[in-house]
Amino acid sequence: MQTKETRVEPFGLLLEPSRPGADVRDLDVKRLRGLLARERLLVLRGFRTFGDAEDFAAYCERFGEISVWPFGKVLELIERNNPEDHIFDNNYVPLHWDGMYRPQVPELQLFHCVKAPRAGQGGRTTFSDTTLALEFATPAERELWGKVTGSYQRKMEFYDSRTVSPIVDTHPFRGHPVIRYNEPPRAGFGAFLNPPVLEFTGVPEAEIAEFHRTLREALYSPKCFYAHEWQEGDVVVTDNFSLLHGRESFETKAPRHLRRVHVLSHPPLDNPRLVSHR
Repeated sequence: MQTKETRVEPFGLLLEPSRPGADVRDLDVKRLRGLLARERLLVLRGFRTFGDAEDFAAYCERFGEISVWPFGKVLELIERNNPEDHIFDNNYVPLHWDGMYRPQVPELQLFHCVKAPRAGQGGRTTFSDTTLALEFATPAERELWGKVTGSYQRKMEFYDSRTVSPIVDTHPFRGHPVIRYNEPPRAGFGAFLNPPVLEFTGVPEAEIAEFHRTLREALYSPKCFYAHEWQEGDVVVTDNFSLLHGRESFETKAPRHLRRVHVLSHPPLDNPRLVSHR
């Protein structure tokens, strides 16, 4: 199928159909995977998509083996009444990588927008390309980040796990450096439900604040950072091994409904940084 391709700044590619009514399932998945290896984020917009969660999961299986959670293959990302965790409220979510608390780390995230917030209601999904952050960093910043190790512990309804990872790690299959960082919740965003327990070591305590400051500046730099404003029907595919992602806060009860599926690499990547898991 022919598509219109537009660069997403500062990274990624937007694909739109060249004819009305084209079905996303008619796109060549091998070609999409090739584009993703280069671009790290794909937005598929304007296509006919999926009727329900099972339909979406069936499509995702074309990309590889799906990581199955206790709830199944598809996570329904929608604000809950009286949520017990920040995933299901309307607050912002700090940058992190998916699968960090799971026995296997997924290679890909696939999102499908069922309902999008209206203009001005917030709720963009945020992405930071850590390969670009390292490329643009100064030698002093890379040296500082390379000394730090993060310890992350989190308990919620799907797991109770602890992960310990160097901040500057290596892509498991391509060998280039990447950043693995669970950004601490920042002040000024209201009550943060069920935060993880975080500890950062490797440098003197006096340097920890500088570590967080410089790393956040790099990850949120316009050279590395993209915030996706959802439109109904959007399908977004991302490289979870290279990117970090989060969420902007949104107006409570806004019509924001995303579905998310994790696809494992081939072979699946057993989490090399997982210390404990229940």
